[in-house]
Amino acid sequence: MPLSTKEVCTAVGISRATLERWLASGRFPRPQPMKIGAKAFRYWTQRDVDRVRKFKEKFYRKGRGRKPKPKVA
Repeated sequence: MPLSTKEVCTAVGISRATLERWLASGRFPRPQPMKIGAKAFRYWTQRDVDRVRKFKEKFYRKGRGRKPKPKVA
């Protein structure tokens, strides 16, 4: 069953702005759009979600100047 962009962001734990930035920069492949009427929507498969999750593990919060997440005791 295809997922919406919002559902992917919730499942992976990132904001929509972060996902849109990754897609716009070309660092992550875009899913195929589906047209419904005159509008185009991205529908994500579970494979796409797994790729986003792996990309997040590799690159998220690795930029210069970012503070590490606080450890929960």
